[in-house]
Amino acid sequence: MMSISSHLVVVVTMLVAAMAVAESNMLQDVCVADLSNAVKVNGYTCKDSTQITPEDFYFKGLASVAVTSNSTTGSVVTGANVEKLPGLNTLGLSMSRIDYAPNGLNPPHMHPRASEVIFVLEGQLYVGFVTTAGKLIARYLNKGDVFVFPKGLLHFQKNTAKSAPASVLAAFDSQLPGTQSLVASLFGALPEDILVKSFQIKPKQVKKIKSRFPAKK
Repeated sequence: MMSISSHLVVVVTMLVAAMAVAESNMLQDVCVADLSNAVKVNGYTCKDSTQITPEDFYFKGLASVAVTSNSTTGSVVTGANVEKLPGLNTLGLSMSRIDYAPNGLNPPHMHPRASEVIFVLEGQLYVGFVTTAGKLIARYLNKGDVFVFPKGLLHFQKNTAKSAPASVLAAFDSQLPGTQSLVASLFGALPEDILVKSFQIKPKQVKKIKSRFPAKK
């Protein structure tokens, strides 16, 4: 039989768990992001509820095809996250549209705060992600297909058509998924000696690549 102290531990543990679940639920109908407030508490503070408008919950930026001709990789991501759609604050979701030029690539990247699911609007793509064990999970997609990229894993999308564009809609389980580009992060931030030893290439090769990715201040 369990002792009284053991029972108390179980009861307290259950209460704490119940409180944690309760606190994860919304405490108000909406919490429209006050983008002008510099204070951040793992997200944006709420705008005064008397000041919210329908525009806080509306965004039409995903309706149009983006111009991909100015992109060095042949793809353009148009985000509908909390920074564009304040009504998403605290809701844990967002969307993006990705447009690809013929043979365009959305280079290897990861979203540290979200899983992603894409729906192919037009075209044919080759997509995939890499597991932490180093295994590539990839396949070809056609119009109407859906594919999922698990949270935090390196992934990519490439338009396989040489003469036709492609487009997808992407959904995320975060109001601000964040995007970390593999190449830009490595060659834009890491010291040359680290890159030389890591990739086993010559310093002049590292310098050449780094020149294309200026370090952010």
